[in-house]
Amino acid sequence: MDLVQVILLALVQGITEFLPISSSAHLILPKEVLGWPDQGLGFDVAVHLGSLIAVLSYFRRDIVEITAAWFQSFGRQGATEHSRLGWFIIWGTVPAGLAGLFLHDFIETNLRSMAVIAATTIIFGLLLGWADKTGKRQLQLSDLTLPLVVIIGCCQALAMVPGTSRSGITITAALILGFQRDAAARFSFLLSIPIIALSGGYLALGLLDDSDTDWASIILGAVVAAVSAYFCIYYFLSFINRIGMMPFVVYRLILGGVLVALLAF
Repeated sequence: MDLVQVILLALVQGITEFLPISSSAHLILPKEVLGWPDQGLGFDVAVHLGSLIAVLSYFRRDIVEITAAWFQSFGRQGATEHSRLGWFIIWGTVPAGLAGLFLHDFIETNLRSMAVIAATTIIFGLLLGWADKTGKRQLQLSDLTLPLVVIIGCCQALAMVPGTSRSGITITAALILGFQRDAAARFSFLLSIPIIALSGGYLALGLLDDSDTDWASIILGAVVAAVSAYFCIYYFLSFINRIGMMPFVVYRLILGGVLVALLAF
């Protein structure tokens, strides 16, 4: 890939990783429309690393508090709101982890077509709009319970299907369950940390036997993805209660329509 392709693809990945609009749907467009080459395994690892750095940096204080409280919960202090959140993140990751372990090869082989991505982009976009319109928006993170977390975690596992959007499906589930928009988004982003780390680590294993790694592109991609993802999280959480989900719903429908048009012509 040349310099422009590296920067643009890293920007796309960094922004779409946390917005409810599906990164896989966007990354297929440069290849199908512009004829760009596949970005390769090394670049995938780089942008995953950049996304992980961004979410860890933004939630650094929360992560420190949650981690400390989680370890302290094994002692005399017992359970606190932060330690429970730590456990909820762990339990919420289990369904997606199991899905990745048992279904990864099947999904990679059978569900990575443009037709699947077009369908999921539209269907889950409509579901997001319905959830935002009908959700009661009364609950905060302190109202999380294990059954609610398991439901959100199972929905996160659906994001393995390209076009679904990991952040989109978890925010949708939380809205349906009655959470406020910012609470739904915050938990979605916190829940993304183990999954991004696990998927990035899995991809990195494939680099061990790759002697042709373009380290300049990898480093640049990681930096651009990290910066763009950080600002994406910041502005999304700043404005989500005011703008709601409908702009993203409309965008998903337009994007899905473009993919359908590409399939037709």
